[in-house]
Amino acid sequence: MNNISKVADLIEKRRIAKLGGGEKRIDSQHSKGKFTARERIQMLLDEGSFEELDMFVTHRCTNFGLEKEKYMGDGVVTGHGTIDGRVVYVFAQDFTVFGGSLSETMAQKICKTMDMAMKVGAPVIGINDSGGARIQEGVTSLAGYAEIFERNILASGVIPQISAIFGPCAGGAVYSPALTDFILMTEQNSYMFVTGPKVVKSVTGEDITTEALGGAAMHNSKSGVSHFRVDDEQSGIALIRELVSFLPQNNMEEAPIEPCNDPIDRMEDALNEIIPDNPNMPYDMKQVIAGIVDEGHFLEVHAGYARNIIVGFARFNGVSTGIIANQPAFLAGVLDCDASRKAARFVRFCDAFNIPILTLVDVPGFLPGSGQEYAGIISHGAKLMFAYGEATVPKVTVTLRKSYGGAHDVMSCKQLRGDFNYAWPTAEIAVMGAAGAIEILEGRAIKDITDPEEKAKFIAEKTAEYQNKFANPYQAASYGYIDDVIEPRNTRFRVIRAFQALQTKRLTNPLKKHSNIPL
Repeated sequence: MNNISKVADLIEKRRIAKLGGGEKRIDSQHSKGKFTARERIQMLLDEGSFEELDMFVTHRCTNFGLEKEKYMGDGVVTGHGTIDGRVVYVFAQDFTVFGGSLSETMAQKICKTMDMAMKVGAPVIGINDSGGARIQEGVTSLAGYAEIFERNILASGVIPQISAIFGPCAGGAVYSPALTDFILMTEQNSYMFVTGPKVVKSVTGEDITTEALGGAAMHNSKSGVSHFRVDDEQSGIALIRELVSFLPQNNMEEAPIEPCNDPIDRMEDALNEIIPDNPNMPYDMKQVIAGIVDEGHFLEVHAGYARNIIVGFARFNGVSTGIIANQPAFLAGVLDCDASRKAARFVRFCDAFNIPILTLVDVPGFLPGSGQEYAGIISHGAKLMFAYGEATVPKVTVTLRKSYGGAHDVMSCKQLRGDFNYAWPTAEIAVMGAAGAIEILEGRAIKDITDPEEKAKFIAEKTAEYQNKFANPYQAASYGYIDDVIEPRNTRFRVIRAFQALQTKRLTNPLKKHSNIPL
């Protein structure tokens, strides 16, 4: 064979490799409203930037006649490219080859990609569309999963890891995405579960659909496994590109900075009137966030889960920033088990990747009740406290209205090493609300008053006395627990100036192997 023939042979092999499982299976993939692995990568990365690796890898299994059926690439497309000019590593499971099932060699390809991402300090994005372990390979497939899991674990907190679920993801396959930083699922076509509906039916007798058991809607709202839920793959890929824009390449880099045309001293007059006069009336914290961040743009994370707390990314004067905010419009912004876990994980992600944290506080306390206590609200609340107390990134806290009891401590208070703690004049910082406090402080005196009118007058007077003392930020400010009381419409400017002052912050925790967060 001469050189020209060899080149022609190479070109033909590449053409066949790019077909994956063949035209028929590609058509089947398209008929389900799904794209192929290479199409997904092409949409995700900058045009012409993808460099594929291990295109000619094939499986080595000889069981159950599998040696007679081989495909180049063996069910996963791997390589590197760029998103907005920044290097990322990517692997996309190819459902057209053995249903995207994981083989020993397929796992080796994925591990090689992750090893390279760690070596160069670049994010890794995995696109999942797989029927699970390749049963014909037995334990070698399971070993392959474990090799991937170990790399997910070692990469955690070192490089950002993003998982897109664009098809089935079941059994052992679910644990790799679960170990990554962000999971994205599409409506209808994606699902995740450890055991499928048939197994559930045989073991427990429960009849349940695939969608109800592990669909995007369920994981986005009930389990909290999925951070993002999108209508289709194109939307998901656009969202991944946006998410990457907020993240540094690795834990040694600072938060990304983009040009900003939004004046830092822009006043938002509506904020002066957004807090209702009635302390029991709700308002939408997202309006506050939109009013103070650059261009009003906020990328919310976990939007459908534990909606009493808001987490997500925005920019202040171009600098990527993580925001955690109580949401008075849902369950009065109370902290419960789910909200505590959601916020704690987000705080720890931001801290791992040097992303400054802004906390907006309006919290009446922890949700009471036996259900919460049985579910471990003590441990879950401690997770959030631990996350804030351990975080060494710049932390700015603004208390808008209520900050009561243990929830005050948990929400990035001064004693958990909050750097700048501001309050609006509408802030109420106390152990509890006035009505509850008076019941405890004056309970015996109230009981001794028999006349209803006199009792009502006494309660009203004592409640007003308590409110005058605590239903404002000034007592906390007198102790230095609040650094300044600020005008609401000037919040954007004060937050940006605070973060600018913290640019050179250096803080280290005591030397240890690792902490033991209350899991």
